[in-house]
Amino acid sequence: STRSAAGITWQRPTYGNILTRFGGSEKGINIGGTAGQPVVAAADGKVVYSGSGLRGYGNLVIVQHNSTYLTAYGHNQSLLVKEGDIVKRGQTIARMGNTDADRVKLHFEVRQDGKPVNPVNYVAF
Repeated sequence: STRSAAGITWQRPTYGNILTRFGGSEKGINIGGTAGQPVVAAADGKVVYSGSGLRGYGNLVIVQHNSTYLTAYGHNQSLLVKEGDIVKRGQTIARMGNTDADRVKLHFEVRQDGKPVNPVNYVAF
């Protein structure tokens, strides 16, 4: 299911249960799943980062949606997009994994002007 918020149409980045919620030291949410399951873009945008250089995130994709919002997708097994790629909501951008993580999960963040905000305020879970 999709939801419109902040002028963007959002959808879940993957299926699975939320393991940890936003707040405190947690800058996003963690969604459990199985290795290799699809991770999709939560909204249309442009890939501004695809790699493993940010400590604690493993294989990470960051998608910029407009001048205000971006989403981050961490701990992936593999990355299917590169920097500069234009992606559509629902497009598979990575495969779930456990890089730099204690278990297979997707770490998903929504950032507004660079600051983490609660993803459940945007994406219907």
